[in-house]
Amino acid sequence: MKFSTSILSAVLVLSASTSTTYGFSNQMESFRKVYPSVTPNTAPLASTAEETSASTTTTVAATITPDENASANGLNDTSSPTLSPEFQKARDTAVSMLTTSLPNPALEKPLVHFMDEYFTSLATSANSGSKNPDGSEITAGQALKNMMETLNYGMKYGMGVGSTKGKFIFEDVRHMAMRGEEDDARYESEDLKAMLGEDVNKDFYKLGCDFFRPSMDFEKSLVLGQDNMKQALEQINNGENVIFFANHQSEADPQVVSCLFETISKDCGELASRITYVAGHKVTTDPLAVPFSMGRNLLCIHSKKHIDADPETKPAKSRQNMAAMSSMLAGLKKGGMAIWVAPSGGRDRRDVSTGKIPIAPFDQKTVDMFRLMGNKSKTPTHFYPMSMVSYDLCPPPDFVEAGVGEQRNVRFTPIGICVGDEVPNVGGAEKRHLFTERAEEECAEGYVELLKGMDMERYIP
Repeated sequence: MKFSTSILSAVLVLSASTSTTYGFSNQMESFRKVYPSVTPNTAPLASTAEETSASTTTTVAATITPDENASANGLNDTSSPTLSPEFQKARDTAVSMLTTSLPNPALEKPLVHFMDEYFTSLATSANSGSKNPDGSEITAGQALKNMMETLNYGMKYGMGVGSTKGKFIFEDVRHMAMRGEEDDARYESEDLKAMLGEDVNKDFYKLGCDFFRPSMDFEKSLVLGQDNMKQALEQINNGENVIFFANHQSEADPQVVSCLFETISKDCGELASRITYVAGHKVTTDPLAVPFSMGRNLLCIHSKKHIDADPETKPAKSRQNMAAMSSMLAGLKKGGMAIWVAPSGGRDRRDVSTGKIPIAPFDQKTVDMFRLMGNKSKTPTHFYPMSMVSYDLCPPPDFVEAGVGEQRNVRFTPIGICVGDEVPNVGGAEKRHLFTERAEEECAEGYVELLKGMDMERYIP
């Protein structure tokens, strides 16, 4: 899981200065004058726009054809089609609330690009006839609310701006989702109540799903291996463990899993909410990622590349990884644990010369480690390959640019998941490579099957 947000992270960092926060507060006053019926969630960002929402209840982005924001026009195509007046108004409101407060004008272009992408994505979704889970239409007000609410929580919990308690403090190497549930003993803590304040009942899991769901074209999406999914659910309910070895394509993959599982059944949706995602520590420090991460079960592990990058911090990071392994083992011993991990260690990258998107190779040592933990737990642990098709949802730049302001994209697109047959956990050390090879092969086979079923053969390597 990695919702990398270089653009907005830089903006939020710079916005934490006193002068910028003051300027943003002035923007909030202007926003309240334009939308007097709106009650902001928390300073410094407003979280809703009822007037805009009401004005677009029955209006879609009529000036956008369904495929103008679609990936079929080419990954990372940054051209922006004309928005309908309602979506244009919402987009302009969001931009004006931020850009007039930016201390560094150079940040405006990449930030506005991100907003353009999101508003265009939801406008395209609305024009396609997509609906929210409750059957309501996707509106400009919804896009504005989602964007500003997310930035608001990023400022508050990722930077500590507007919070008397500072940044949100994650629970060491293993974090349990903050869902505002009454039966969660953690909410009895006075410190946590003080930290969350009026957000103490906020479901941050739902926040992340609500942000990305409108950009998912469910009519053309595909879920394969549902029998395997139900078998895994039964094993978990019986107190056994399940580990999904997945390819990783989008920064929103956890939300992809949740939103697609929810379309299968209530039980599968519940399974999705219980999955623990193996992630890098950046998801708990990146300001915009923080709100999404607060709503996820996480096991934070430093990658080998990250550990070796700084020799001075290598011992501390290694100790953190050992603590993460210990925490995971404890969860596996308890039983009923579901884990999602990308053995490749990162996202799939497209071949710029062909446009194909192969899945990244599984790392043998990573697979070995999870098999070892499963065996040491003494609790039956099952392994399933999970194929993901989500690259177009948040397609990354083809090349990482130096400095601040990496371009971020959001597209309205179909998504897909295939849960392959369980890979038997058999064979000794001398044959461990056979297990990894089979898991990767089945993941690749499911990936190709999804691409064919979703009319995306152009990505098949």
